[in-house]
Amino acid sequence: MSNRTARADDAGPTADDAGLTAADVAALRQDLQEQRRFRLEQLARMARPAPGPAAGPGTRDGAAAHREVRAELTASARMVLHDVEAALERMDRGGYGTCRLCGGPIGLRRLVIVPQARYCGRCHRAREVRR
Repeated sequence: MSNRTARADDAGPTADDAGLTAADVAALRQDLQEQRRFRLEQLARMARPAPGPAAGPGTRDGAAAHREVRAELTASARMVLHDVEAALERMDRGGYGTCRLCGGPIGLRRLVIVPQARYCGRCHRAREVRR
C-alpha cells in the first residue's frame, strides 16, 4: 500500500487518493476548522436580536430591508457552514480532494483557495455554464 493512499490508525490526517500529502491535508483541515468556528460565531451573532433603527420617516421600510439582508446573510452563512462541515466529513471518511463528478483529483491550488470544494476546476466550470 502506498504512502499516498494509506490511512494511519489514529495518527491524524493522512494523504488521500487526490495525491495530497499529510501536511497538505493537515493545513487544509486547520483552515476548514477555522472557517467552521467563524461561521458558527457569525450565526450566533445573527441569532441575537438586532438593534432596531431609530424612529423616524421610513424606518418601517428600513427595518424590513434590514431583516431581509440579515436573513440572506444568515442563509449564506448556513450554506457555507454546511459545505465546510461536509468537507471535514469527507476528510474523516476518505474522498476529500476527489471531484464528486469526474472522480479525478481536485488540485491543491484550488483546495487552498476553496478548501470545501467538491468539484475539480473543469467540472466546476462545466456546472457554472449549465446554470
